[in-house]
Amino acid sequence: MSDKANEFKDKGNKALQDGNLEDAITFYSKAIELDSSNYVFYSNRSAAYAKKGDYNNALADAKKTVEIKPDWGKGYSRLGAAYSYLGQDMEAYEAYEKGLKYEPDNAQLKTAMQELDNKMSRQNNPFADPSLEAKLAMNPKTREYLNDPTFLQMLQVLKSDPSKLSMFAKDQRVMQVLSILLGIQMDFPQQSENKPKPQETKVKTETTKPPEDKRTDTQRQADSEKELGNNAYKKCDFVTAHIHYDNAINLEPTNILYLNNKAAVFFEEEKYEECIQLCLKAVDVGRQNRAPYALIAKPLARIGSAYQKMKDYANAVKYFEMSLTEAHNEEVKKKLTNLKKIIKEEEEKKYRDPVKAEEARELGNQLFKKGDYPGALKAYSESVKRNPEDARVFSNRAACYTKLAEFGLALKDVETCLVLDPKFIKAYLRKGNIALLMKETAKAREAYEKALELDENCQEAKDGIISVMRQNATLTPEERRKQAMEDPEVQNILKDPAMRMILEQMQENPQAAQEHLQNPLIREKISKLLESGIIQMR
Repeated sequence: MSDKANEFKDKGNKALQDGNLEDAITFYSKAIELDSSNYVFYSNRSAAYAKKGDYNNALADAKKTVEIKPDWGKGYSRLGAAYSYLGQDMEAYEAYEKGLKYEPDNAQLKTAMQELDNKMSRQNNPFADPSLEAKLAMNPKTREYLNDPTFLQMLQVLKSDPSKLSMFAKDQRVMQVLSILLGIQMDFPQQSENKPKPQETKVKTETTKPPEDKRTDTQRQADSEKELGNNAYKKCDFVTAHIHYDNAINLEPTNILYLNNKAAVFFEEEKYEECIQLCLKAVDVGRQNRAPYALIAKPLARIGSAYQKMKDYANAVKYFEMSLTEAHNEEVKKKLTNLKKIIKEEEEKKYRDPVKAEEARELGNQLFKKGDYPGALKAYSESVKRNPEDARVFSNRAACYTKLAEFGLALKDVETCLVLDPKFIKAYLRKGNIALLMKETAKAREAYEKALELDENCQEAKDGIISVMRQNATLTPEERRKQAMEDPEVQNILKDPAMRMILEQMQENPQAAQEHLQNPLIREKISKLLESGIIQMR
């Protein structure tokens, strides 16, 4: 990359940050004229076009980016965003998916893909129509449905999970609503027409007998054994529990419940192999006898738990997922999520290697000096994976993100660096510089002041504070106030009831201002509000 091209790129980044989109595009174009093989230039210009709303040009530049650098996740992020803006969701999804093949830990790609997935799910769910209730209220066939709380609960379930439609398929009101949403002309009898008349209900109530126990003697005896087994299980008397569950199984060998209960005893006894084998048998028995999906899901989930106890995480994930395929269960879903988190943490621990981490960091430094910021970013990220306790590499990667105009990610890395090493002066200076680029002068000043606390002779921190003052001077009063309201210190001052009362007194009585300013603590807070433009002294 020529120095001149790099200079145009930096000017483009500054213009993009300042919202001068035409200037940014011009500068990036000049950089491309000097070096048309640099994918970063096309990527940045794609971002500028996208901000401008010129999505076709944004897409063209994003395509050029991945053409030049097909293994760079950021390029696919640009490509996916451009496709998404143009309404080509499937193409966007494919772009994000391809990017994750090259960079499976890329947070931007993961987030973008999840958001797109949610968007596509909403689009594929007719019940997610935001004006659903309004449409139903305007339709004479469905208006009265909205008066039924039970029906409204069904709608909420279907809004979040349309796969549960089969649960309510027998409710003609739901099918009527679906026909309206899909634009299909179907006539259903009104739900109210099927309701028995009050008199009929009364007659039935008076003559209805308690339901007969249709179980056979063998079934009743098996259930009795199961209850005895349950009581023993609750008392942790597992020997007795086994005896009663075995009796129930011998009497009714096709009942999945008895097998599942006995498997639970094996689990508590930490006999995980026996538990798994019996659960597999329970699943087979359940399928052969058409047991409800929820009952088949239980032994599958227990197999998952048994494998997790045995540290066989691959099989544990497999069976938890199989269980959720049979029937949705929040507890099983939570177990699966937690297990995947454990697997990821263990994989990260195995991958750690301080020596290789330092090698990757040194490589990142070399690439950074050459101006290959995407390459440096990849090396620094590898170093972070190898040793996430090294504060320096987060500071290095923050510098890289800054060069790529990813200021939010840069700030996040600096914050992580300072958590690891609160006395890292360079990180405070970097934080101040990033905040200045983001026009967050309060944050910038705070960072420079922290650096001066650690080294009162730090010239870069002093220069930074001067830069803050200069930038503040260019802000309009409204911009200063808006920025100040995002400052946590200002927020705390304004939330303080005592300070609010003092400010009211100062507004009503100017003489009170002089009295309050005698107090050093109050004077400091008032100075902060004056400096930020929240209040003015006349």
